[in-house]
Amino acid sequence: MHGPGDSHAPEESCPLCGRIAAGEAVAESPDGLAVALRDAYPVSEGHTLVVPRRHEPDLLGLTGAEAASLWALVHAVARDVLAATGADGLNVGVNAGVAAGQTVMHVHVHVIPRRFGDVPDPRGGVRWVLHDHAKYWKDE
Repeated sequence: MHGPGDSHAPEESCPLCGRIAAGEAVAESPDGLAVALRDAYPVSEGHTLVVPRRHEPDLLGLTGAEAASLWALVHAVARDVLAATGADGLNVGVNAGVAAGQTVMHVHVHVIPRRFGDVPDPRGGVRWVLHDHAKYWKDE
């Protein structure tokens, strides 16, 4: 999943590893393999990242235990974020690899609360990452 221009940032230069080491986690999986951090540049109130504790740039490089822990924590964080923000829905997404827009080379899952009216037409959601191919419905 790696592409031109990406690198395996050493842990000491990774912003997410730095935030984990600084104790910024707002939630942690029971086994300690995954943590949640508030997004440093939130696109909506409550935008949270769920990350493996171990520095790993590649989503497919996670162990089975890490992946299970990560996704279980995504589920718990999503529930908590919805309850805390009163949002109407949420988007959950991963930018896996440089070609998919990954700029921080430590696996992270975005949990983004959404509200009615935050965009004119939310239909298609994450499909809009490829704008020309997103719309699959006919206008009424």
